This record gives sequence, C-alpha cells and structure tokens, in this order.
Amino acid sequence: MKRAIRALTPAMLLLALGFAAGFILPGITPAQSATVHVGKSSAVAFNFDPVDIGIRQKIFESVGLDVEVVNLAGSAKLQQAMIAGSVDFGLGAGTDIAFLVKGAPEIAVGAIALTPALFGVTVPYDSPVHSLADLKGKRMGISTVGSLTQWLALQLERKEGWPPGSLTFVADGSSPPPQLAALKTGQIDAQISSVAFGWDLEQYKEGRLVAPASDFVGPFLMNVIFATDSIVQRDPDTIRRFLNGWYQAVDFMARHKAETVAIARSIDHYSAEVEDKQYDVVMPSLSPDGRFPPEAIATVRHSFVELHILDREPDMSKYLTERFLQPAR
Repeated sequence: MKRAIRALTPAMLLLALGFAAGFILPGITPAQSATVHVGKSSAVAFNFDPVDIGIRQKIFESVGLDVEVVNLAGSAKLQQAMIAGSVDFGLGAGTDIAFLVKGAPEIAVGAIALTPALFGVTVPYDSPVHSLADLKGKRMGISTVGSLTQWLALQLERKEGWPPGSLTFVADGSSPPPQLAALKTGQIDAQISSVAFGWDLEQYKEGRLVAPASDFVGPFLMNVIFATDSIVQRDPDTIRRFLNGWYQAVDFMARHKAETVAIARSIDHYSAEVEDKQYDVVMPSLSPDGRFPPEAIATVRHSFVELHILDREPDMSKYLTERFLQPAR
C-alpha cells in the first residue's frame, strides 16, 4: 500500500528552506550576539580571571557575547574609561563604590570576591617576623595613602588590639619591583601585596608570606563588577548575559582546578607551585552567584570613613543592585 504524499504548504516550505540554509526564522531566533568591552583594573589579579576563562572556554560565546578585555592600570584609569564610555563593564575594588557616591555614572551589578584572600603580608626571607603579632611597631609597605592596602593594614592593627599608629606606613607603589626593592633595602619591614607575591619570593629566598589578609579581615566586598549607566539603560539583557557567563566561569573554575591553574599561569606567569597555592587560598573567596551579603557590604561601607574617602557612610542600596542576576536557587 502506497503512503499518501502530502503537499507542502507555503509556510512549511519556508520553514524547511530556513533550516536547510542554516538559520532559524525570525520570531524563534536566539538572542543576537553582542560585543561588550570589559575593563580590568589589574591585568593579573586572580579574582578577575573568570573573564579570561569565560572567553577561552567559550562560555561567553554560549550566552551570545563577544567579550573584549581592556587591561587598565588601577582604579582611577578604570573609572576614567567607564566615564568616557570606552568600556561597558569594569572589574574593580569594592572600595571603588566611593567613585559612584561622588557621581560616577555606573552601578555595581555583581560581587566578585567576598574576602580579601587575594592579599597578604610579605616580609624579607630572613626577617625575624614569623607571625602577625611580630609586626607591631614595624614599617608596612602599602601602595598609596588611602588605598585598600592601607585599610587592610589598619584592620591588622585592630585585630591584634594595637593602638592606632602601631604601624608606620610607607607608600611604595602597586607593582612588585618597587615593593621588592623596598623589602631588600630595608626601607620597610613588611609589605601588603598579593599572596602570590610572597610565595613567588619564597622560591628565590627573597621573601615569604606571613599570612593572607583573610586571616585578619572577615567578610568584605573585595571586588565587584560595575556596569555603566549607559548599558543599564540601553541593554539590560546584555548585562544579564554577561553576569550569567561570568558566574558560569566561576563554577567552571571551582570544578576544574588543573585547567584553571593552567590558564591563570598564562596570565600572571607564576610557577605551577605558586599558582596551585593561590588557587587553594583565593578560589573560595569568589562569589558563586554575585549576591551582595549584608556583612560584606557593611565592612566596605565602614572603610570609606576609616580611609577618609567619604565623610559619612553612604546608603549602599543606591549603588548596588542584584536585579540582573540569575534568580536564587
């Protein structure tokens, strides 16, 4: 018995031709691919590696984004780029929210790191300092006055119960060469810098890490993702897609240590041993979902006044939002 052949209607023919040509018809298309520019306030900070991992693992591609990264030297240059509209998103410090309070046209849309585990205290290799308690009365290297590194040192004073002024601060920049020079020449007794800096120096018997900052500072909004007011107004869907890709990348990092360490090494060029340690200490500080815990917000809010950045603690709800994040599970 022959099967009846049904004639194709015009609509069915159009649908068949659409699939044959390799596209899906209007009305049922996925979101169009969009290009976004992301500024990093530090080119080699482990906390910002999810953007690079998301690109290399094609995670952003899977959510319809072409992400272009712009490396900027420090928070001030990141803010300049965002104000100028050169980047759509910025990866910066939680303390950068003070720029928003002062009028920067942007908003924090997702948490990156919730403790300062990325930072630590490093001393010369042959230093008599072997614990945080040994640092009382010492000269502490910080990047600049009023910086996050100075605030971390002030928290060390507080945690140890020392009177204000127990540490003498020496501003020696934010890059490793001048910090190492200051340690070697005895200008400072210790340095607040990345934990990887201390472990790297230890390999060459030039320095050693005493402790990560997370040992003396609790919950803290260390780093956040900023979005310009422009992209918030014109393309909220792209913000959602970017955040979705970012936290998928964080999840990938949590489940794939070897691949993460390999990619991180290609960015910061630390040894496998140093990168392995950095992963174990810093990875747990990364937010898995971007939400802003109240205790982490409170700590960064207090820091504005402690560093004399602002006269009073601001209403943080004006400068943070969770509306672009995936619904809580």
